[in-house]
Amino acid sequence: IDITEADPFTGDRSGHKDEILGTKENTDEYAYQWATVQLVGNAVPLVLDARPVRRGKSRKEIVEDLLDSAEGLVHVDNVLMDREFDSQHVLEMISQRGLSYVVPKRMQTSEKAQAKRLLQQSQDRYETDRKLHLGKNEWHETTLIYRRKENSEHDDHRQYSVFMSNRGSGFLSEYGYRWEIESGYRSIKRFMAATTSTDFGLRFFYFVFACLLYSIWRAVDLLVQVELTGEYEHSPIVTADNTLTLLKKETGIG
Repeated sequence: IDITEADPFTGDRSGHKDEILGTKENTDEYAYQWATVQLVGNAVPLVLDARPVRRGKSRKEIVEDLLDSAEGLVHVDNVLMDREFDSQHVLEMISQRGLSYVVPKRMQTSEKAQAKRLLQQSQDRYETDRKLHLGKNEWHETTLIYRRKENSEHDDHRQYSVFMSNRGSGFLSEYGYRWEIESGYRSIKRFMAATTSTDFGLRFFYFVFACLLYSIWRAVDLLVQVELTGEYEHSPIVTADNTLTLLKKETGIG
């Protein structure tokens, strides 16, 4: 599960205060944001669903909505998310569904202090159980996993990343599959129609339609690979351009 930004823009923003959330960069540009749930790992990298991110909607609501949709389509067992979803209420909701999760944690004072101790001890990896306060007398139990980055450019606590998992470190290696999401977003943009419009509905439609075309491409590639070799490899043999050409020929759209 991840959130991506649409192409940024400037100018008149009247009537869009609930949809324009700014950008992740410190500029005067603004952008709409879309949340997606995708298959990664050994599965075919398909986009299962997408939602616009609106002001006032919590990360828990976004994740819950996307998981409801995903679990209606496929069997879900492990959820990988970015650190903006490290809220204990999000993690508790996922655990209550019987799912495992791996999510990096934003470093607070205690994590920075622990990372400094690990650095002084030349320790590359460390695990500790943590209870996160949910409110009243309720807690979410998780495991914090400190991992030292290879060839880090920093000489302080930033040499370490901290992850949270409700299944211990066994699933940590799977977090590397998240790069497929970033790679997928780059590919999705190849399918997007260009527009100068700032209309919220139009831009979201273009994004969702691009997600559909991307997923069709990956599904077609799966079928072709299985037909030709009997196996499936993540590296596609059918190009995106091939798929677009075929779709245009069959539908007249494009």
